[in-house]
Amino acid sequence: MGTFMANYIQEIRALVGHKPIILNAAGGILLNDRQQVLLNLRTDTHNWSLPGGYLEYGETYAQAMVREYKEDSGIDVKIVRSLGVFDKGETRYPNGDVTQVICQLYLVAAVGGHTLDQATDETLDLQYFDFDQLPPLLNDQTAEMLAAAKQQLV
Repeated sequence: MGTFMANYIQEIRALVGHKPIILNAAGGILLNDRQQVLLNLRTDTHNWSLPGGYLEYGETYAQAMVREYKEDSGIDVKIVRSLGVFDKGETRYPNGDVTQVICQLYLVAAVGGHTLDQATDETLDLQYFDFDQLPPLLNDQTAEMLAAAKQQLV
């Protein structure tokens, strides 16, 4: 990871425990030819979210987006354009961690790789969904991001 500080969030959590903290993240909207959005079924919360994740120390939103999208989905993406910044609400994880996430959302296009063919430590499944028929989502922020993407793209 070069100059990035690997496991930055784990190091912060080791210091602050479950205390609420603000974290920066990047998420991506990838559409198929039917204008459906790709979501990943999370291993930690067993609900669905957009591929993406937290910035490591030293990363930009764009760098984190490309890295995290690949980790969560197996797909190499390039950023097409920004769809906005989302900063409302909090996420409570099963382990007791609480975060307010500031998320930069991007429209992305696939440029390589392929969807994961087996579960990983973060992703159980990947599926495309209609914007009007979404599965149980991670949190209100995920729902907000999908609503904004639908309004801008579909």
